[in-house]
Amino acid sequence: QVQLVESGGRLVQAGGSLRLSCAASGRTFSTRAMGWFRQAPGKEREFVATISRSGDTTVYADSVKGRFTISRDNAKNTVYLQMNSLKLEDTAVYYCASSGWSTPNPGIQPNLYRYWGQGTQVTVSS
Repeated sequence: QVQLVESGGRLVQAGGSLRLSCAASGRTFSTRAMGWFRQAPGKEREFVATISRSGDTTVYADSVKGRFTISRDNAKNTVYLQMNSLKLEDTAVYYCASSGWSTPNPGIQPNLYRYWGQGTQVTVSS
């Protein structure tokens, strides 16, 4: 089973930047698409970004496009989310997710991802 651990979440002022990291266990990291999702209080978990196995393809939610960048380092079994120009609306728990063996391209739906981290809190202040 794949285990994921997020880190990097903290309090940051609006307009600031933050980089989240997600470290994955196992030897199959390079065979799995990875994604970032977030959940704010009182809201459903929503898609943020996804990256293909090789890192050649990325997809972003409209709300973060142009501000966030997802990347991966397969040699380190790590996926990143660089967040710039942060807004109050970005406040949420951010989750890292991995695809399963049979779903190499899960897309933007959270139910198509097999493994999840415990989340890291990002709070944007005014």
